[in-house]
Amino acid sequence: MTHTTDSNQPDASERSTVTNAPKKKLIEVGLPLEAINRESSREKSIRHGHPSTLHLWWSRKPLATARAVLLAQLVDDPSSRAHEFPTVELQDAERRRLHELIAELIVWENSNDPDLLARARAEIKKSNGGQMPRLADPFAGGGSIPLEAHRLGLEAYASDLNPVAVLLCNAMIDVPSRFAATPPVSPTVEGQTTPWSGTDGLAADVRDYGKWVSDEAFRRIGHHFPRAVAPGGTEHTVIAWKWARTVRSPNPANPIETPLVNSWWLSKRKGREAFVSPSIENGSITYTVVHDPSGPPSDGTVGRKGGAVVGDDTPFSLNYVREEGRSGRIGQHMIAIVAEGPRGRLYLSPSTAHIAAATVERPDDVPEGEIGHYPRDIKTQTYGMTRWADLFTNRQLLTLTTFSDLISEVRQRVLSDAVSAGMDSGRSLDDGGSGAEAYADAIATYLALSLSRMTDRYSNLCSWDSSRDSARNVFARQAIPMIWDFAEVNPFSDSTGNFLGQVEWVAKVLESLPTGSGPGVAEQRDAGSVDYRGVAVSTDPPYYDYIGYSDLSDFFYVWLRRSLRDVRPEAVRTLLTPKADELVANPHRHNGKDGAEQFFIDGFNDVFRKMRHTAASDIPLTVYYAYKQQDAGIDGQVSTGWYTLLSGLISTGWEVTATWPMRSEMSNRPLSQEKNALASSIVLACRPRPEDAPATTRRALVAALKAELPEALRRLMQGAVAPVDLAQAAIGPGIGVFSRYSRVREADGSDMSVRDALLLINATLDEVLGEQESDFDPDTRFAVKWYRQYGWGQENSGIADQLARSSDTSVGALERGGIFEAKGGKAHLLSPSQLAGQWDATVDERVSVWEATVRLAAVMAKDGADKVAELLPSVHTRVNLDAVKELGFLLFHEAEKKKDTKDAILFNGLVSAWGDVNEQARKYASTPRSSQQAFDFDEDED
Repeated sequence: MTHTTDSNQPDASERSTVTNAPKKKLIEVGLPLEAINRESSREKSIRHGHPSTLHLWWSRKPLATARAVLLAQLVDDPSSRAHEFPTVELQDAERRRLHELIAELIVWENSNDPDLLARARAEIKKSNGGQMPRLADPFAGGGSIPLEAHRLGLEAYASDLNPVAVLLCNAMIDVPSRFAATPPVSPTVEGQTTPWSGTDGLAADVRDYGKWVSDEAFRRIGHHFPRAVAPGGTEHTVIAWKWARTVRSPNPANPIETPLVNSWWLSKRKGREAFVSPSIENGSITYTVVHDPSGPPSDGTVGRKGGAVVGDDTPFSLNYVREEGRSGRIGQHMIAIVAEGPRGRLYLSPSTAHIAAATVERPDDVPEGEIGHYPRDIKTQTYGMTRWADLFTNRQLLTLTTFSDLISEVRQRVLSDAVSAGMDSGRSLDDGGSGAEAYADAIATYLALSLSRMTDRYSNLCSWDSSRDSARNVFARQAIPMIWDFAEVNPFSDSTGNFLGQVEWVAKVLESLPTGSGPGVAEQRDAGSVDYRGVAVSTDPPYYDYIGYSDLSDFFYVWLRRSLRDVRPEAVRTLLTPKADELVANPHRHNGKDGAEQFFIDGFNDVFRKMRHTAASDIPLTVYYAYKQQDAGIDGQVSTGWYTLLSGLISTGWEVTATWPMRSEMSNRPLSQEKNALASSIVLACRPRPEDAPATTRRALVAALKAELPEALRRLMQGAVAPVDLAQAAIGPGIGVFSRYSRVREADGSDMSVRDALLLINATLDEVLGEQESDFDPDTRFAVKWYRQYGWGQENSGIADQLARSSDTSVGALERGGIFEAKGGKAHLLSPSQLAGQWDATVDERVSVWEATVRLAAVMAKDGADKVAELLPSVHTRVNLDAVKELGFLLFHEAEKKKDTKDAILFNGLVSAWGDVNEQARKYASTPRSSQQAFDFDEDED
């Protein structure tokens, strides 16, 4: 754990050899969480041009989060530069300046702002001896971390065992810089007289050659995609063909092919209602589209437990369907056509011509790889769909193989045009080239990604959304489902799933990618074989068994490989993605649950042990963990994934110095879904624990927690941590105390486990929050005790009287204070709904912290933050606003323990918006229309 500020030393590996106390980095002291969470959530609504839309990947981290974490990981906290900032006040001011820089830097619109990026790079250099550190992410996945490292001017190194992930990272951090400011080479691109900057030329060529591929594909197979004829005789481009899988009826007296349909609805839009009506004619089923707002007489033919045959309602089980599927006897019927109309969608009955056009032979040379056995997340094998090609209709296979062949062909076209445009031939892209050969490889790669992207909406696993009148994608979640009726989109239409639409998505991402620094590196490599010497590390490792990356990504890889096997053979050298060494706890691959757990633990520990001994020690390691609701441990339980990560880090010699909850849900999600959604990620900052770290006892650990946790929690609560995230954020200072010791001995001499340490931290958190009660006014102390025991319910007035006296108040005073009611021998706290009305704290006879908190929380839930901001100036004249916020934390904690979700949401909502509410309140207080005087919320009197 060393560092030096000698600017003559060239890299992190040399800097880290100088023995000295480590400088704290900003991430180990404070982060502008509100800004980070706001921008990370906002990213969800940004589509065109956002790198996440280059191609699907699972559990991608928001760019705002990754950018903020990297800068805070690399920049010194002002407390580490005492010669520049000798006082706490100066350190606080400098920290605020750095927080403001981060808050400005992470706004999406500022992503490529040259002045902001220059300022950020200057801060990084200033904190790292005048050098830009090297940054490695050994579990690069979707590439958010290496992309942001590249944007910040670092030497970015991305590696992953999965070739799909490596291709994505290569397309984002390597290729764009390699061909920065290169004009397009296609002779048909317009505007070639204008100067080309960044990746604009590359994007223009992707669009142009993508159009050539689409046009040529239509020339070859377009006759299989006829236009639809409406009842009036007009012709329309088809958007999608709706199909239903079929099985033979188990009734021998009526052996028809019966459709498996979840819903007959095609459109539920008001005024455009449409559904399919089946009828039996001459032993076969005819499908007719009906327009009637009353809807179909039945929802469908199959549900979770089984189904019924059309016509005679003969029941059948799902086991019967599975048996038919495994025997190769599942068929398919076209049941409707969706076409582009002059004023929206047209829903038409299937025709003989369209059925004939879709009837094609299975093409040769389709990807024949076996689907991995992962029954939790992949459901198709039990129905006989065991190979990746089975997830597509024959017409879809014809389309995909045609486009795939054309990508190889267009590569030769690009090469010829590039040489004609004056490029040297040079080496291939995989050999580090930057000439015509490499440029042709790059265009083919982006078109292959476009085709792979299309498969997510071009499969027989794409359902039809009758509420939105569009096809859904396969990966609505991180799994491959089995569906009964599906939508086959038209790859040559102008609607969802068409090939040129995918090309446009990719081109827009290209235009947004940074190119300022040299090319980054993306390699296919197991994390255990990465050379970490002298590099900083920020990574988002696999989370135990949450996502089966290799099994799921084969869906895309088989098509990427088919398109690129002659273009970039080294990038797609394996038939399927590697699985044996993938760091995921898959019980079907590692001899059951216990074997899978041991495999994951051993692999994880090997990687982080190697990092501990070779990575740069003057820069903390940052590790992401995707938190889930069940990880909270409210009932004293700790999830396997969370425990394994912490235990692995600590056992391999790391000391946790900070944990930060990062949120990327849309801001309305917790309220809209009536649940408290935990932060979507935890970011841990870690330092190598000294080899001579002391041991301690359980008693000494408890004493240390009680000594250090209260102040740490106070800082967290005064910051931007939401109540729902407090328990997670508290793990940082808590586990930091635990992990500084080489071991903690229990009373029986055994070593304390991380699981027990987490439970101890939670217990200490309970105590610390409970101790805050003594700081509140008597009415509030009474109300907290009553709420803890009885909530908003009624109890005996005698109990209320006793509890009031013990809290140094009285029932009468509580009633005058407007928070309690005692009548007819019964008593109860006034509920939030009873306190949500009009209120002016300046004229209220008796105002307690309890009344202010509950009223403000109720107003927040009912009328929103602006209304709370209007009230805050008057509330400030009567109670300490810091106490209101502290009570909000405490009441959320009590509601969580009572499993009262409604109350937890209520109090979390108030405290989570506290920063924004305060800012808005300052504006209200300082405007002429306000009757209140301007005031400073940060200077409440004790």
